[in-house]
Amino acid sequence: WINTPREQGGLGKIQIPLLSDLTHQISKDYGVYLQDVGHALRGLFIIDGRGILRQITMNDLPVGRSTDETLRLLQAFQYTDKHGEVCPAGWHPGADTIIPNPEEKLKYFSKTYETKKN
Repeated sequence: WINTPREQGGLGKIQIPLLSDLTHQISKDYGVYLQDVGHALRGLFIIDGRGILRQITMNDLPVGRSTDETLRLLQAFQYTDKHGEVCPAGWHPGADTIIPNPEEKLKYFSKTYETKKN
């Protein structure tokens, strides 16, 4: 799966570490293991360098996860940790962020929704 190109349904070359759970202990510990069928739901857990769980995504078996969204989340967590700002839903590197104080927050929303009206 990690050695299979994306155009063939795999992950292709990625620059993030992945973890394999051959004994199913991790999936049991994180609550995604389906004991009755013997395998795990599609779970994604983003754990930062301090060991803090930052994101949990769990999908039923017929629905896949988005590697692009996972990358966006990683970039957003890294950005917010470095800059102390808030990345709104759908944020991508280079896009506006929210400065977490009442006045600056209002500026962000005014600018964002005024642009969408026009």
